[in-house]
Amino acid sequence: MLVLLAGIFVVHIATVIMLFVSTIANVWMVDITNFGTISSGLWLQCNKTCDQLPLRGGNDASLKAVQAFMILSIIFSVIALVMFIVQLFTLEKGKRFYITGAIMLVCWMCILIGASIYTARFTGKLSYARSHHGYCFILAWICFCFSFITSILYLVLRKK
Repeated sequence: MLVLLAGIFVVHIATVIMLFVSTIANVWMVDITNFGTISSGLWLQCNKTCDQLPLRGGNDASLKAVQAFMILSIIFSVIALVMFIVQLFTLEKGKRFYITGAIMLVCWMCILIGASIYTARFTGKLSYARSHHGYCFILAWICFCFSFITSILYLVLRKK
């Protein structure tokens, strides 16, 4: 049981770190052009220098929604981590980590909404033919899976 708790804790910490990296770094889409590699993220578009994202067709509100949901997912994931530690030391034996699991499910929903909006509005809409997803986009979807798994484990797990 202690090994399972430690494993869930490590996966939760890895999820928080990957959420920070995927939200902060500017490599959600990578374009290969004749002028070099251009990477764009949630905040900036970088070639040799970083500039504001050139948005077309009313995508500003969509980008702000993705930014907001990814920041909310980080906040809820950190709160869930703190709640897990608090519940670990305050719960009676046999009780479940319902609060932590519920907060992680909210984190999971925020990641789902943010990554889905980005996928629908920004993937394949860039002006260059040779573009692909960057590591931040992939990390966001990995965090989506990890947060769902940890939230279910928190809801099922009993303190022994």
